[in-house]
Amino acid sequence: MKTITLEIPDTLDWESEEKLKAELTFYLSELLEEKESYQALKARRIPKFGCAKGKFRMAADFDAPIDHFDEYMPS
Repeated sequence: MKTITLEIPDTLDWESEEKLKAELTFYLSELLEEKESYQALKARRIPKFGCAKGKFRMAADFDAPIDHFDEYMPS
């Protein structure tokens, strides 16, 4: 959550009013971008268990010992 602090004087001259409008516009655009990114993240599809079935193959010798580790293996 973001917090914003605005100091609004009792009387505004034209320059201060324009500056305040610019700050509010910037802040609102930031909020809208944050909302859009949240909605995009929320809309992202959540994968279901088993959705990658058949897309990966293991080598037939996957469990075979690796020759480079012979010196580390017990005899």
